[in-house]
Amino acid sequence: MLVWILVIAAVVILDQVSKIIMMNVIPADEPIVLIEGFLRLSQVQNTGAAFGMFSAENERWIFIVISIIGIAALIFYLFKFRPKSKWACAAISMIIGGGIGNMIDRLFRVGVVGGEERHYVFDFIDFYGIWPYVFNVADAFVCIGAGILIIWCVYSLIVDIKNDKKKAAVDIVLDENAENGGAIENGESEDTDKLDTVENTENTEKDSEN
Repeated sequence: MLVWILVIAAVVILDQVSKIIMMNVIPADEPIVLIEGFLRLSQVQNTGAAFGMFSAENERWIFIVISIIGIAALIFYLFKFRPKSKWACAAISMIIGGGIGNMIDRLFRVGVVGGEERHYVFDFIDFYGIWPYVFNVADAFVCIGAGILIIWCVYSLIVDIKNDKKKAAVDIVLDENAENGGAIENGESEDTDKLDTVENTENTEKDSEN
């Protein structure tokens, strides 16, 4: 249990520290190009959720409440019904840490956006050559965790299906063996009855002779 708490804490710390550093390193109006036509660091103040949803100041509470419920549900599942797979636990911990990291921004990070004071999430990772949306470390961990979790769920489903097929095959073999065993027992009973009949006949003949 402790290791997953540490994973969550590490994701939150890494996310917040990276945001603080990048806010002081990246010029506000001049992105830093790392790979021409592919990757750069940009300062983006995201006032909404993914793809700009709930971007109005009074709408942000909708996403905050949804996020809190989701994070609480994942925390409850992780520590109450902890999966046996370490991959699943790690994935859930990443998602929780990423969710908390962005939640801190939505609750406490305030700045002037569009000429008015707004709460926002700071994004800076910009794959501008292939992806139109800018994201941050918390988003990255949420996506990685979700990807691992999906793979784990699919793998577990495949394993369960294979195990069910094996169990069904074993049950069929056991049923056939049981039926064959019953037939053998019935055959043995018939042979025993025949032997008893022969013995009784011979004893009757002997009694008659006497």
